[in-house]
Amino acid sequence: MATEWEQLADILVNYSTEVRPAERVLITLMEVETFPLARAVHAAAIRAGGLPQVEFQSAYLERDLLLHGSQAQLEWAPEMQAHGMAWADVYIGLRGARNPHEFTGIAPEKIAAHKRALGRVSALRNEQTRWVLVRVPNEALAQQAEMGLDEMMAFFFSATLRDWAAEAKRYRELCTVFQAAETVRLVGLGTDLTFSTKGRLYEVADGHLNMPDGEIFTAPVDDSAQGVITFDFPGVYVGQKVEGIQLEFQGGEVVRASARTNQALLEQLLGMDAGARRLGEFGVGTNFGIQRFCYDILYDEKIGGTVHLALGRAYAENKGVNQSALHWDIVKDLRQEGQVWLDGRLVLERGQFLI
Repeated sequence: MATEWEQLADILVNYSTEVRPAERVLITLMEVETFPLARAVHAAAIRAGGLPQVEFQSAYLERDLLLHGSQAQLEWAPEMQAHGMAWADVYIGLRGARNPHEFTGIAPEKIAAHKRALGRVSALRNEQTRWVLVRVPNEALAQQAEMGLDEMMAFFFSATLRDWAAEAKRYRELCTVFQAAETVRLVGLGTDLTFSTKGRLYEVADGHLNMPDGEIFTAPVDDSAQGVITFDFPGVYVGQKVEGIQLEFQGGEVVRASARTNQALLEQLLGMDAGARRLGEFGVGTNFGIQRFCYDILYDEKIGGTVHLALGRAYAENKGVNQSALHWDIVKDLRQEGQVWLDGRLVLERGQFLI
């Protein structure tokens, strides 16, 4: 009987990315704890006839660069990673967890410069490969999520080893309703925000891009966001929490931003480039198998009954045009108090879909 790692590898290779014979597959083993899944994915890719190559990355290596690198080094987009995206037909990123405070004490402008460079590599991944990203738990993530390790692993496999065909069917039903509307209004605690999605496309996230998955998402019209939103959950950026974020939009642009903690980082991110103050994504969490906040966006944006907004880069598949090195998702919890309205029709209230 296949192990849970082997079952997940089968989903990633044969469902998420559909590896075909002779296709080049780049697998990122990020942190040593992801090796069991990396090995299972490597074997599954071989069985599918692919040509897999494994690379290693770590937050420890990033910390060394941030601590000791010059400005030119911080702004450098690693050539081998960029070449890898150009080489690969398929990219499978196994993102192991690390101490979420690993970058604490490092100047926000250094982090922003480094992430701006990595953003150029991410853009190549989006443009040139079929890809999927997986957040693989370890003790650090279990501690971050305030779970025991066994509980965290059970949570992980419950969220990932699902009947994705059945999940996708329900997501598409919801997507049809959202796609038919032109205006979205979010109402909740400290929140009344309206924006247009006219002419944009909603996409269904059903295990082909992220694992675990479960969302529908689009790109708001760039100059349409108007109003204010207060986020119940913290924004998390490279392990640093920005709590109590409140953003006010006028003409699609953030004109006022405040936070209880890490205000300097918030301002640094908004000032990253011209597109960082605009919305690149609006998403709705649809995976009701994920019910608790883990301080990790690959899980948190999927929580059923929540929505999330991303500042910065929009995705071309949504017909989005906003360009930025930043793509920062922040989750808004609507399960206790909140509503989503589409063209004046209430479609989600207190975390429950009414459609």
